[in-house]
Amino acid sequence: MGQGQSQEQSREQSREQGKGGDREYVNATLTVAAPAERVFAVLANPATHASIDGTGWVQKPVDRASLSEVGQIFRMAMYHPNHPNGDYQVANKVHVFDAPRAIGWLTGEEKEDGQLTFGGWFWRYDLVPLGPSETEVTLTYDWTEVPPSIREYLEFPMFGPEHLPNSLKHLADLAVSD
Repeated sequence: MGQGQSQEQSREQSREQGKGGDREYVNATLTVAAPAERVFAVLANPATHASIDGTGWVQKPVDRASLSEVGQIFRMAMYHPNHPNGDYQVANKVHVFDAPRAIGWLTGEEKEDGQLTFGGWFWRYDLVPLGPSETEVTLTYDWTEVPPSIREYLEFPMFGPEHLPNSLKHLADLAVSD
């Protein structure tokens, strides 16, 4: 285990019965040797997201302001070899902000006319303090609301089972190095 990790648990894919039917998601959980406030501060800083990412797709923040409220939009420069342009940009909208317990965002894009559209998937981190210097972090990627029109050309999840545990390990390393 890495320097910032004391216990690790991950699940490749889970389904649960939720309000309105089945949820489609994957999640992973890791105990990080850092206080919840420090872990949350790393997550709320878009400049750290490329270092947290376990795929290499997240390149750098376009908007560098710390995340501070529900509804805030922040954009990230991305790269994926299968994307028509290779390099592209996503617009994220914070939809959960409960410092230092939970943070999450919807991922979408900004159209040429400036309109933001979101694809129906989101990222969420839930933090549970286990004491003054340990935090259990659960990362969830949920694609339940992705419409059929997007599912025709994208498969979900878009990454392998190692992505979420790798992202949590990167987060742990950043949280203990601050």
